[in-house]
Amino acid sequence: MKRQQFKKRKKRKWLGISFLLIALLIGIGVFYWVDQYKQGQTLASDSTLKEQSAEFDLFEGPEPQYGEINVLLLGSDARANENGGRSDTLMVAHYSQKTGALKLISIMRDTYVEIPGYGKQKMNAAFSLGGPELVRQTIKENFGLDVHYYTIVDFNGFPKLVDILAPDGIEVDIPYKMEHGIGMTLQPGQQTLHGEELLGYVRFRHDRKSDFGRVERQQEALSKLKEEAVGMHNIMNLPKLLGAAEAYIDTNVDKMTMLSIGKGLLDKKSSGIETLRIPVDSSFRDLETNVGDVLDIDFQQNIDALNAFLKGSNETAENTSTSDEQ
Repeated sequence: MKRQQFKKRKKRKWLGISFLLIALLIGIGVFYWVDQYKQGQTLASDSTLKEQSAEFDLFEGPEPQYGEINVLLLGSDARANENGGRSDTLMVAHYSQKTGALKLISIMRDTYVEIPGYGKQKMNAAFSLGGPELVRQTIKENFGLDVHYYTIVDFNGFPKLVDILAPDGIEVDIPYKMEHGIGMTLQPGQQTLHGEELLGYVRFRHDRKSDFGRVERQQEALSKLKEEAVGMHNIMNLPKLLGAAEAYIDTNVDKMTMLSIGKGLLDKKSSGIETLRIPVDSSFRDLETNVGDVLDIDFQQNIDALNAFLKGSNETAENTSTSDEQ
């Protein structure tokens, strides 16, 4: 009898110790999460994006159909304001919830398009004229593509977000010295770039490829950052990343959709990102207009290429190379 009572007391003792350990671990975890989240918020003290975000409340993207999600990705050039508030980067990320495939469409900012209510303009003018909603309308009118959500990244925060995602840097092969217009000098060859340097790399456009080369580098950087983002080491960095992202990223993607995309990317972490550039090769010509030099494109050829790309065809849509002139 005494032996049974002793065993019961011993069992209760170990249960009590176990519960205390679990409570302690939860407490440490909560403290770590809050501390890292606050550190991320501290990093974001120079962001101005939230001051502008009230203007973006009106976004009328339709509900996604058949698990196919299109997210407008815009780079807000707040750090230099070179273009009077125009979007320095314009992409559409396409994600399939069925297959987990992630595709990236870059639309050249000098593409000559019809902006609803404003006539013929450069593509990047839509953002300054009417925010992400007018960009959405412009893409729909000119290319027939529905965009469901938007995400805007403040370039002030890009280097800090990169350094959280990839603390060891991103390896790139720089083809020639880059220095004009980026406030630094990047030497040719295999280099490991950290936040500020990677921003300079993706913004440089004073080479023979001009804006085409810049789009290539943007797609390359996002592909490599995606691989870093789904790495196990970033689970520990997640609270700090979320803290910084709250100030540097404005989006209307709901939390359930974010979780679905995040889970899908983790499940398919070995898959790369397929990329497309609009306009595709041999589908445009340079043109001087009253809004400056533009890319006058063959819309039907580009719409066909876009549709084939989204359906998975590689015959007409694959276009990761650039072209200087047609």
